[in-house]
Amino acid sequence: MQQVCILGATGSIGESTLDVISRHPDLYSVFALTTNTRVEKLVAQAKICRPKFLVVADPEKYLQAKQLASDAGLDAEILSGPKALAEVAAHTQTDIVMAAIVGAAGLQPTLAAVKSSKRVLLANKESLVMSGELFMQAVRDHNAILLPVDSEHNAIFQSLPLDYQYGDLDSAGISKILLTGSGGPFLRTPMDELNLVTPEQACAHPNWDMGRKISVDSATMMNKGLEYIEARWLFGLQCDDIQVVLHPQSVIHSMVQYRDGSVIAQMGNPDMRTPIAHCLAFPNRIEAGVSPLDFSSLADFTFAQPDFARYPNLRVAIQACKEGQSATTCLNAANEIAVEAFLNSQIEYTDIVRVNEQTLAQIESRPLNEIEHVLALDVEARVIAKNIVNRIS
Repeated sequence: MQQVCILGATGSIGESTLDVISRHPDLYSVFALTTNTRVEKLVAQAKICRPKFLVVADPEKYLQAKQLASDAGLDAEILSGPKALAEVAAHTQTDIVMAAIVGAAGLQPTLAAVKSSKRVLLANKESLVMSGELFMQAVRDHNAILLPVDSEHNAIFQSLPLDYQYGDLDSAGISKILLTGSGGPFLRTPMDELNLVTPEQACAHPNWDMGRKISVDSATMMNKGLEYIEARWLFGLQCDDIQVVLHPQSVIHSMVQYRDGSVIAQMGNPDMRTPIAHCLAFPNRIEAGVSPLDFSSLADFTFAQPDFARYPNLRVAIQACKEGQSATTCLNAANEIAVEAFLNSQIEYTDIVRVNEQTLAQIESRPLNEIEHVLALDVEARVIAKNIVNRIS
Protein backbone atom coordinates (compact mmCIF):
# COMPACT_ATOMS: atom_id res chain seq x y z
CA MET A 1 0.00 0.00 0.00
CA GLN A 2 1.53 3.28 -1.17
CA GLN A 3 0.80 6.41 0.87
CA VAL A 4 0.10 9.42 -1.39
CA CYS A 5 0.42 13.11 -0.53
CA ILE A 6 -1.48 15.35 -2.96
CA LEU A 7 -0.17 18.91 -3.06
CA GLY A 8 -2.95 20.96 -4.64
CA ALA A 9 -5.71 18.42 -4.08
CA THR A 10 -8.60 20.76 -4.88
CA GLY A 11 -7.36 21.64 -8.36
CA SER A 12 -8.13 19.71 -11.53
CA ILE A 13 -5.00 17.52 -11.27
CA GLY A 14 -5.71 16.80 -7.62
CA GLU A 15 -9.27 15.78 -8.42
CA SER A 16 -8.12 13.49 -11.23
CA THR A 17 -5.50 11.93 -8.94
CA LEU A 18 -8.14 11.14 -6.33
CA ASP A 19 -10.31 9.60 -9.04
CA VAL A 20 -7.52 7.25 -10.15
CA ILE A 21 -6.63 6.35 -6.56
CA SER A 22 -10.28 5.56 -5.79
CA ARG A 23 -10.16 2.86 -8.47
CA HIS A 24 -7.29 1.07 -6.71
CA PRO A 25 -7.95 0.97 -2.95
CA ASP A 26 -5.70 -2.09 -2.70
CA LEU A 27 -2.70 -0.17 -4.05
CA TYR A 28 -2.94 3.42 -2.79
CA SER A 29 -4.03 5.27 0.33
CA VAL A 30 -4.28 9.05 0.68
CA PHE A 31 -1.92 10.27 3.39
CA ALA A 32 -2.32 14.05 3.03
CA LEU A 33 -4.38 16.55 1.06
CA THR A 34 -3.53 20.22 0.67
CA THR A 35 -5.21 23.35 -0.65
CA ASN A 36 -4.57 27.08 -0.64
CA THR A 37 -8.01 28.45 0.25
CA ARG A 38 -10.68 25.99 -0.95
CA VAL A 39 -11.32 24.46 2.46
CA GLU A 40 -14.91 23.34 1.82
CA LYS A 41 -13.80 21.25 -1.13
CA LEU A 42 -10.80 19.91 0.82
CA VAL A 43 -13.03 18.68 3.64
CA ALA A 44 -15.48 17.15 1.17
CA GLN A 45 -12.59 15.21 -0.40
CA ALA A 46 -11.31 14.15 3.01
CA LYS A 47 -14.71 12.73 3.98
CA ILE A 48 -14.26 10.22 1.16
CA CYS A 49 -10.57 9.27 1.34
CA ARG A 50 -9.87 9.88 5.08
CA PRO A 51 -6.28 11.23 5.01
CA LYS A 52 -4.15 11.61 8.13
CA PHE A 53 -3.30 15.25 7.36
CA LEU A 54 -5.07 18.22 5.84
CA VAL A 55 -3.00 21.30 5.04
CA VAL A 56 -4.36 24.77 4.28
CA ALA A 57 -1.62 26.96 2.83
CA ASP A 58 -3.47 30.18 3.68
CA PRO A 59 -3.28 30.57 7.51
CA GLU A 60 -6.37 32.76 7.47
CA LYS A 61 -8.41 29.72 6.41
CA TYR A 62 -7.08 27.47 9.19
CA LEU A 63 -9.87 27.99 11.74
CA GLN A 64 -12.55 27.53 9.12
CA ALA A 65 -10.91 24.31 7.93
CA LYS A 66 -10.63 23.05 11.50
CA GLN A 67 -14.30 23.74 12.21
CA LEU A 68 -15.48 22.15 8.96
CA ALA A 69 -13.34 19.06 9.60
CA SER A 70 -14.74 18.76 13.12
CA ASP A 71 -18.31 19.13 11.89
CA ALA A 72 -17.63 16.39 9.32
CA GLY A 73 -16.31 14.03 12.00
CA LEU A 74 -12.81 13.87 10.53
CA ASP A 75 -9.91 12.85 12.73
CA ALA A 76 -7.24 14.21 10.37
CA GLU A 77 -4.66 16.59 11.79
CA ILE A 78 -5.15 20.10 10.39
CA LEU A 79 -2.04 22.13 9.56
CA SER A 80 -1.59 25.52 7.93
CA GLY A 81 1.04 27.66 6.23
CA PRO A 82 3.66 27.06 3.53
CA LYS A 83 5.99 25.16 5.88
CA ALA A 84 3.30 22.60 6.55
CA LEU A 85 3.13 21.81 2.83
CA ALA A 86 6.80 20.86 2.90
CA GLU A 87 6.34 18.86 6.10
CA VAL A 88 3.69 16.52 4.71
CA ALA A 89 5.57 16.21 1.39
CA ALA A 90 8.71 15.12 3.23
CA HIS A 91 6.95 13.05 5.93
CA THR A 92 8.50 9.65 6.60
CA GLN A 93 5.16 7.92 5.90
CA THR A 94 4.74 9.59 2.50
CA ASP A 95 5.71 7.33 -0.41
CA ILE A 96 4.39 9.30 -3.40
CA VAL A 97 3.96 13.05 -3.77
CA MET A 98 1.68 14.49 -6.44
CA ALA A 99 3.11 17.99 -6.97
CA ALA A 100 0.08 19.80 -8.41
CA ILE A 101 0.23 23.25 -6.82
CA VAL A 102 0.01 25.82 -9.60
CA GLY A 103 2.70 28.48 -9.81
CA ALA A 104 5.76 29.42 -7.79
CA ALA A 105 4.03 28.38 -4.55
CA GLY A 106 4.65 24.76 -5.51
CA LEU A 107 8.45 25.03 -5.69
CA GLN A 108 9.45 24.62 -2.04
CA PRO A 109 7.15 21.72 -1.07
CA THR A 110 8.07 19.90 -4.28
CA LEU A 111 11.75 20.41 -3.56
CA ALA A 112 11.19 19.15 0.00
CA ALA A 113 9.76 15.93 -1.43
CA VAL A 114 12.76 15.57 -3.75
CA LYS A 115 15.23 16.09 -0.90
CA SER A 116 13.39 13.39 1.06
CA SER A 117 13.94 10.93 -1.82
CA LYS A 118 10.25 10.50 -2.63
CA ARG A 119 8.60 9.38 -5.84
CA VAL A 120 7.54 12.80 -7.13
CA LEU A 121 4.84 13.07 -9.78
CA LEU A 122 5.57 16.47 -11.25
CA ALA A 123 2.58 18.51 -12.42
CA ASN A 124 4.07 21.79 -11.19
CA LYS A 125 6.10 22.93 -14.19
CA GLU A 126 7.14 26.12 -12.40
CA SER A 127 9.54 24.11 -10.22
CA LEU A 128 11.70 23.51 -13.27
CA VAL A 129 11.01 26.84 -14.97
CA MET A 130 12.23 28.68 -11.88
CA SER A 131 15.07 26.44 -10.74
CA GLY A 132 15.67 23.73 -13.33
CA GLU A 133 19.38 23.17 -12.82
CA LEU A 134 19.20 23.28 -9.02
CA PHE A 135 16.08 21.13 -8.98
CA MET A 136 17.44 18.39 -11.23
CA GLN A 137 20.71 18.34 -9.31
CA ALA A 138 18.71 17.78 -6.12
CA VAL A 139 16.86 14.89 -7.80
CA ARG A 140 20.20 13.25 -8.59
CA ASP A 141 21.81 14.04 -5.23
CA HIS A 142 18.91 12.57 -3.22
CA ASN A 143 18.05 9.66 -5.55
CA ALA A 144 14.46 10.86 -5.88
CA ILE A 145 12.24 9.37 -8.57
CA LEU A 146 10.87 12.18 -10.75
CA LEU A 147 8.06 11.31 -13.15
CA PRO A 148 6.38 13.89 -15.42
CA VAL A 149 2.60 14.28 -15.19
CA ASP A 150 2.13 17.05 -17.77
CA SER A 151 0.60 15.20 -20.70
CA GLU A 152 3.30 16.40 -23.13
CA HIS A 153 6.26 15.48 -20.94
CA ASN A 154 4.67 12.21 -19.96
CA ALA A 155 4.24 11.45 -23.67
CA ILE A 156 7.92 12.23 -24.30
CA PHE A 157 8.90 10.04 -21.34
CA GLN A 158 6.85 7.16 -22.72
CA SER A 159 8.36 7.63 -26.20
CA LEU A 160 11.99 7.65 -25.05
CA PRO A 161 14.04 4.45 -24.77
CA LEU A 162 13.70 2.80 -21.35
CA ASP A 163 17.46 3.08 -20.88
CA TYR A 164 17.62 6.76 -21.88
CA GLN A 165 20.46 8.51 -20.09
CA TYR A 166 19.85 12.10 -18.99
CA GLY A 167 20.87 14.48 -21.77
CA ASP A 168 22.36 11.84 -24.05
CA LEU A 169 20.30 12.10 -27.22
CA ASP A 170 23.17 10.93 -29.42
CA SER A 171 23.51 7.52 -27.78
CA ALA A 172 19.73 7.10 -27.93
CA GLY A 173 19.70 7.95 -31.64
CA ILE A 174 17.33 10.88 -31.12
CA SER A 175 17.30 13.88 -33.44
CA LYS A 176 14.44 15.97 -32.03
CA ILE A 177 11.81 16.22 -29.30
CA LEU A 178 8.45 17.29 -30.77
CA LEU A 179 6.30 19.12 -28.23
CA THR A 180 2.67 19.34 -29.34
CA GLY A 181 0.15 22.04 -28.44
CA SER A 182 -3.49 22.56 -29.36
CA GLY A 183 -3.22 26.27 -30.05
CA GLY A 184 -5.95 26.97 -27.50
CA PRO A 185 -9.34 28.60 -28.09
CA PHE A 186 -8.04 31.43 -30.32
CA LEU A 187 -6.28 29.41 -32.98
CA ARG A 188 -8.45 30.93 -35.70
CA THR A 189 -9.64 34.15 -34.05
CA PRO A 190 -8.89 37.20 -36.23
CA MET A 191 -5.76 38.91 -34.92
CA ASP A 192 -7.44 42.29 -34.63
CA GLU A 193 -10.01 40.81 -32.23
CA LEU A 194 -7.58 39.37 -29.69
CA ASN A 195 -7.53 42.56 -27.65
CA LEU A 196 -11.28 42.05 -27.07
CA VAL A 197 -10.88 38.58 -25.55
CA THR A 198 -12.57 38.16 -22.15
CA PRO A 199 -11.31 36.01 -19.25
CA GLU A 200 -14.29 33.68 -19.73
CA GLN A 201 -13.40 33.14 -23.39
CA ALA A 202 -9.73 32.54 -22.57
CA CYS A 203 -10.66 29.93 -19.95
CA ALA A 204 -12.85 27.95 -22.37
CA HIS A 205 -10.27 25.48 -23.69
CA PRO A 206 -11.63 23.34 -26.56
CA ASN A 207 -10.07 20.05 -25.38
CA TRP A 208 -8.87 20.16 -21.78
CA ASP A 209 -10.59 20.88 -18.45
CA MET A 210 -8.06 22.97 -16.52
CA GLY A 211 -7.82 25.69 -13.91
CA ARG A 212 -8.21 29.34 -14.93
CA LYS A 213 -4.54 30.29 -14.80
CA ILE A 214 -3.40 27.32 -16.87
CA SER A 215 -6.28 27.86 -19.30
CA VAL A 216 -5.14 31.43 -19.97
CA ASP A 217 -1.57 30.21 -20.39
CA SER A 218 -2.82 27.68 -22.92
CA ALA A 219 -4.66 30.40 -24.83
CA THR A 220 -1.52 32.56 -25.05
CA MET A 221 0.66 29.45 -25.53
CA MET A 222 2.77 30.57 -22.58
CA ASN A 223 1.88 27.15 -21.20
CA LYS A 224 3.72 25.62 -24.15
CA GLY A 225 6.62 27.99 -23.56
CA LEU A 226 6.83 26.90 -19.92
CA GLU A 227 6.66 23.27 -21.06
CA TYR A 228 9.49 23.98 -23.52
CA ILE A 229 11.62 25.20 -20.61
CA GLU A 230 10.52 22.29 -18.44
CA ALA A 231 11.41 19.75 -21.15
CA ARG A 232 14.90 21.21 -21.41
CA TRP A 233 15.63 20.48 -17.76
CA LEU A 234 13.55 17.35 -17.35
CA PHE A 235 15.35 15.45 -20.11
CA GLY A 236 18.69 17.29 -20.18
CA LEU A 237 18.17 18.92 -23.58
CA GLN A 238 19.52 21.89 -25.45
CA CYS A 239 16.97 24.44 -26.60
CA ASP A 240 17.50 23.53 -30.26
CA ASP A 241 16.61 19.90 -29.47
CA ILE A 242 12.95 20.89 -28.96
CA GLN A 243 10.40 21.80 -31.62
CA VAL A 244 6.87 23.01 -30.88
CA VAL A 245 4.17 21.63 -33.20
CA LEU A 246 0.54 22.74 -33.32
CA HIS A 247 -1.86 19.80 -33.17
CA PRO A 248 -5.40 21.12 -32.51
CA GLN A 249 -6.98 17.71 -31.90
CA SER A 250 -4.83 17.03 -28.77
CA VAL A 251 -4.76 13.29 -29.49
CA ILE A 252 -1.00 12.99 -30.03
CA HIS A 253 0.42 14.39 -26.81
CA SER A 254 4.04 14.65 -27.98
CA MET A 255 6.60 12.76 -30.04
CA VAL A 256 10.25 11.74 -30.22
CA GLN A 257 11.96 11.83 -33.61
CA TYR A 258 14.83 9.38 -34.17
CA ARG A 259 17.76 9.60 -36.54
CA ASP A 260 16.62 6.60 -38.56
CA GLY A 261 13.45 8.44 -39.59
CA SER A 262 11.15 6.90 -37.01
CA VAL A 263 8.83 9.07 -34.96
CA ILE A 264 7.39 7.53 -31.79
CA ALA A 265 4.28 9.24 -30.43
CA GLN A 266 2.08 8.72 -27.40
CA MET A 267 -1.64 8.98 -28.15
CA GLY A 268 -4.80 9.00 -26.10
CA ASN A 269 -7.96 10.90 -25.30
CA PRO A 270 -7.25 14.28 -23.68
CA ASP A 271 -7.72 13.18 -20.07
CA MET A 272 -5.12 13.83 -17.37
CA ARG A 273 -5.99 10.58 -15.62
CA THR A 274 -3.90 8.74 -18.21
CA PRO A 275 -0.51 10.33 -17.34
CA ILE A 276 -1.45 10.34 -13.63
CA ALA A 277 -2.12 6.61 -13.68
CA HIS A 278 1.06 6.02 -15.67
CA CYS A 279 3.18 7.86 -13.09
CA LEU A 280 1.46 6.34 -10.07
CA ALA A 281 2.04 2.78 -11.26
CA PHE A 282 5.24 3.10 -13.33
CA PRO A 283 6.66 0.80 -14.63
CA ASN A 284 3.34 -1.05 -14.42
CA ARG A 285 0.00 -0.07 -15.97
CA ILE A 286 -3.30 0.37 -14.12
CA GLU A 287 -6.88 1.27 -15.01
CA ALA A 288 -7.33 5.06 -15.21
CA GLY A 289 -11.02 5.33 -16.04
CA VAL A 290 -10.22 6.78 -19.46
CA SER A 291 -12.02 5.57 -22.57
CA PRO A 292 -9.72 4.12 -25.23
CA LEU A 293 -9.32 5.95 -28.51
CA ASP A 294 -11.94 5.11 -31.10
CA PHE A 295 -9.91 5.40 -34.28
CA SER A 296 -12.99 5.08 -36.47
CA SER A 297 -14.26 8.38 -35.05
CA LEU A 298 -11.04 10.34 -35.60
CA ALA A 299 -11.76 12.53 -38.61
CA ASP A 300 -8.29 13.98 -39.13
CA PHE A 301 -4.96 14.90 -37.64
CA THR A 302 -3.54 18.30 -38.50
CA PHE A 303 -0.16 19.81 -37.68
CA ALA A 304 1.39 23.24 -38.19
CA GLN A 305 4.14 25.50 -36.98
CA PRO A 306 3.04 28.03 -34.35
CA ASP A 307 2.69 31.63 -35.51
CA PHE A 308 4.68 33.88 -33.18
CA ALA A 309 2.60 36.88 -34.25
CA ARG A 310 -0.46 35.14 -32.83
CA TYR A 311 1.43 33.64 -29.89
CA PRO A 312 4.12 36.17 -28.90
CA ASN A 313 4.33 34.71 -25.39
CA LEU A 314 5.66 31.47 -26.87
CA ARG A 315 8.42 33.41 -28.61
CA VAL A 316 9.27 35.23 -25.37
CA ALA A 317 9.44 31.94 -23.44
CA ILE A 318 11.71 30.24 -25.99
CA GLN A 319 14.05 33.24 -25.96
CA ALA A 320 14.10 33.23 -22.15
CA CYS A 321 15.00 29.54 -22.21
CA LYS A 322 17.98 30.33 -24.42
CA GLU A 323 19.05 33.18 -22.13
CA GLY A 324 19.09 30.98 -19.03
CA GLN A 325 17.68 30.37 -15.58
CA SER A 326 17.52 34.01 -14.50
CA ALA A 327 15.33 34.92 -17.48
CA THR A 328 12.96 31.99 -17.06
CA THR A 329 12.53 32.72 -13.35
CA CYS A 330 11.65 36.35 -14.15
CA LEU A 331 9.30 35.32 -16.93
CA ASN A 332 7.40 32.89 -14.73
CA ALA A 333 6.90 35.55 -12.04
CA ALA A 334 5.86 38.24 -14.50
CA ASN A 335 3.43 35.93 -16.26
CA GLU A 336 1.70 34.94 -13.01
CA ILE A 337 1.16 38.62 -12.23
CA ALA A 338 0.01 39.41 -15.77
CA VAL A 339 -2.45 36.52 -15.97
CA GLU A 340 -3.91 37.39 -12.57
CA ALA A 341 -4.35 41.00 -13.73
CA PHE A 342 -6.09 39.82 -16.91
CA LEU A 343 -8.40 37.50 -14.98
CA ASN A 344 -9.27 40.46 -12.73
CA SER A 345 -10.00 42.59 -15.83
CA GLN A 346 -7.17 45.02 -15.02
CA ILE A 347 -5.43 44.54 -18.36
CA GLU A 348 -6.35 43.26 -21.81
CA TYR A 349 -5.47 39.82 -23.12
CA THR A 350 -2.86 41.30 -25.46
CA ASP A 351 -1.26 43.18 -22.54
CA ILE A 352 -0.04 39.91 -20.98
CA VAL A 353 2.94 39.74 -23.31
CA ARG A 354 3.67 43.45 -22.71
CA VAL A 355 3.99 42.83 -18.98
CA ASN A 356 6.22 39.81 -19.58
CA GLU A 357 8.54 41.53 -22.05
CA GLN A 358 8.87 44.74 -20.06
CA THR A 359 9.64 42.87 -16.85
CA LEU A 360 12.37 40.88 -18.56
CA ALA A 361 13.82 44.08 -20.01
CA GLN A 362 14.17 45.64 -16.55
CA ILE A 363 16.04 42.79 -14.84
CA GLU A 364 19.68 41.96 -15.54
CA SER A 365 20.77 38.34 -15.79
CA ARG A 366 22.52 36.93 -12.72
CA PRO A 367 23.70 33.54 -11.44
CA LEU A 368 21.21 31.63 -9.29
CA ASN A 369 23.35 29.29 -7.23
CA GLU A 370 20.98 28.81 -4.29
CA ILE A 371 17.24 28.37 -4.02
CA GLU A 372 17.18 31.57 -1.95
CA HIS A 373 18.57 33.43 -4.99
CA VAL A 374 15.72 32.05 -7.08
CA LEU A 375 13.08 33.11 -4.57
CA ALA A 376 14.58 36.60 -4.20
CA LEU A 377 14.56 37.12 -7.96
CA ASP A 378 11.00 35.85 -8.11
CA VAL A 379 9.93 38.51 -5.58
CA GLU A 380 11.81 41.25 -7.42
CA ALA A 381 10.23 40.34 -10.76
CA ARG A 382 6.74 40.33 -9.24
CA VAL A 383 7.19 43.85 -7.88
CA ILE A 384 8.30 45.11 -11.30
CA ALA A 385 5.46 43.29 -13.07
CA LYS A 386 2.87 44.75 -10.68
CA ASN A 387 4.21 48.23 -11.35
CA ILE A 388 3.90 47.65 -15.09
CA VAL A 389 0.32 46.39 -14.65
CA ASN A 390 -0.57 49.47 -12.65
CA ARG A 391 0.92 51.70 -15.33
CA ILE A 392 -0.94 50.17 -18.27
CA SER A 393 -4.25 49.36 -16.58
